[in-house]
Amino acid sequence: MGRRANEIAAEIEALVTSGQLAPGAGLPPLRDLALDLGVNPNTVAAAYRVLRERGVIETAGRRGSRVLPRPALTPRDYSPLDIPPGVRDLADGNPDARLLPDPAPALAAAGRGPDPQAGRYGGPDLDPRLLALARRSFAADGLPVDAIGIASGSLDAQERIFQAWLRPGDAVAVEDPGWGSLFDLLPALGLRLQPMPVDDEGPTVAGLRHALDAGVRAVVLTARAQNPTGASLGEGRAAALRALLAEHPDVLLVEDDHGHGIVDGPYHSLCGDGGSRTGGGEEEAPGGRTAPEDGEGARGGDTAGGGGERGERGGGGSTVRHWAVIRSVAKSLGPDLRIAVIAGDRDTIDRVRGRQRLGAGWVSHLLQRTAAGLWAAYDPAPSAASYRKRREALVDALAVRGVLAHGRSGLCVWVPVPDETAAFAGLMQRGWAVSPGARFRLETPPGLRLTVSTLDLDEIPRLADDVAAVLRRRGDSVRGV
Repeated sequence: MGRRANEIAAEIEALVTSGQLAPGAGLPPLRDLALDLGVNPNTVAAAYRVLRERGVIETAGRRGSRVLPRPALTPRDYSPLDIPPGVRDLADGNPDARLLPDPAPALAAAGRGPDPQAGRYGGPDLDPRLLALARRSFAADGLPVDAIGIASGSLDAQERIFQAWLRPGDAVAVEDPGWGSLFDLLPALGLRLQPMPVDDEGPTVAGLRHALDAGVRAVVLTARAQNPTGASLGEGRAAALRALLAEHPDVLLVEDDHGHGIVDGPYHSLCGDGGSRTGGGEEEAPGGRTAPEDGEGARGGDTAGGGGERGERGGGGSTVRHWAVIRSVAKSLGPDLRIAVIAGDRDTIDRVRGRQRLGAGWVSHLLQRTAAGLWAAYDPAPSAASYRKRREALVDALAVRGVLAHGRSGLCVWVPVPDETAAFAGLMQRGWAVSPGARFRLETPPGLRLTVSTLDLDEIPRLADDVAAVLRRRGDSVRGV
């Protein structure tokens, strides 16, 4: 190994990447490694600090340092499931392609954008039509709309928000079970995960209280269509969580509303003031009747505020000082658009957009205009009804067979199981590929995620039979298959 901290860190990271240091493997005590290398213990301590901030290792005081169970350089989905021919794929988490709008007409129209400066160096970075649609969407759900930004998808938006306010070593409260990609991103940024238990109504009050008492600097949650459990915040739970957050106004609050446009229920945000809400993101009427004309709303793209125009201020004050609600179009309009709109406090949006200008510069105006065209014409009711029908049919069919399942909203159903490996293998043998729960959980018990988005209603009885057979108990023993 080298003798400098960055050299030592790089060589240890290479051992992790190659698999020579497996997840969970312990590292030598820093004084022992310093003696072996003939360097000052402070040099090894600095190397370990670099690895910790890069999400490669964790340190636990006297218990030493070890490679993270899932180091940041090996994301949870790094090894895609090997699905044999003829096995039904209920693992990928994608929306039903049959329900996505055809992007071709909107893309063609986007290529004839009216602003000759859009998409050029030095031009505006936000499309005014998409901005106006986003403002109306957020305002209809009672959210302040003083400042809005646009990012290349939900995860890109979250990364930029975290980098705007957090520093390596900060703790972030996350849902457990929760989104595996977020679990990978946070350690890669040097941030620590603080799990919050989730039930059908989202993060529990006790779970959030524990996280706040532990000193988290940020809270990330999904108000509806939670991945993987389908949890959805109810009015009472949302009010209780808002009350807790109000006692910690300096905590950063981030809501991932990837379910916008595919869920037909009220949206209970923790960022707003708890006022009345319209129905679940369906405030844009079919055929775009509420859609503004090009150029309406914010002008030139650089006035991301303007939330007070035409009385569209939305809700009153927010629960905390710094907050953001991210609405991705991935599930409703198509994952490949890579577009998410962000409402937040002005400081947060200004920081995100300022850093964005220094890096990527802007999100493609061609994609922004395409997303705006699709959004304006999109009727969410058929998609939301279709997903609800499939999800409820599966949960009900499993209940009849004595299997508990969760799925109040969104594209997924979560099935707790006593033995993940056996249940996964048993379903694969019966022709069903599902997602092992290990990809989505930190401290919660085992489970399986079943994506219902492409599931046909006539397939559900056989699937429910097979899940029940895999989980059938005899006495106190659990049959794997």
